[in-house]
Amino acid sequence: MLAKRWKTGYLLKMTFNRRGLIKAAVGVGTIIAVPARAIASAEHANLFRLARRELERSGSRVWVKDKVGIADFSRPSRDPRFFILDMQSGSVSSFLVAHGRGSDPEHDGWLKSFSNAHGSLATSRGAYLTRGWYQGKYGMSMRLSGLDPDNNLAEDRAIVLHGAWYANRDMLDQWGKLGRSEGCFAVPETALMEVIGRMGPGRMLFADRI
Repeated sequence: MLAKRWKTGYLLKMTFNRRGLIKAAVGVGTIIAVPARAIASAEHANLFRLARRELERSGSRVWVKDKVGIADFSRPSRDPRFFILDMQSGSVSSFLVAHGRGSDPEHDGWLKSFSNAHGSLATSRGAYLTRGWYQGKYGMSMRLSGLDPDNNLAEDRAIVLHGAWYANRDMLDQWGKLGRSEGCFAVPETALMEVIGRMGPGRMLFADRI
């Protein structure tokens, strides 16, 4: 009888401990998994907040508000850091984009500074209005107008959005970073038509360290 009670108690204890371990394991799994999703959600939420803020600030100067492009130059060039936000569906697409050689004189893949000056070969921060398409040095390209004091010379400096071989993904395999533009937003050649097709004319592209 005592042996039977001991066995029953032992089995109950083992069942309790096993359930406790399962709950603990599920808890640990949740702790591990949730932050990755939360970080992605928080990142996208921040991008949409920024897009709404900049659209409001730009007012009637931006006349198509369904999509917004954001270039986050706090990230290295090896990361997809050009985001197209669909303000209606809430979807986000990301692409590689090169920065200007004047913003990264050491060519280590990190943007160090912005400039709006002629001859700086640097990336400029601020809000841009996407304009029409044209055939340029790098093929199909999109003109940009700077809407802020930090980028209001964009048209004079011929700062545009275009595709370039030095922004292609195979540059990452060889060098671990993209090449540099002369201040333009250069995206992979394979992504160009999607990017300029979705971005534009009349939409906003915003660039900064975010």
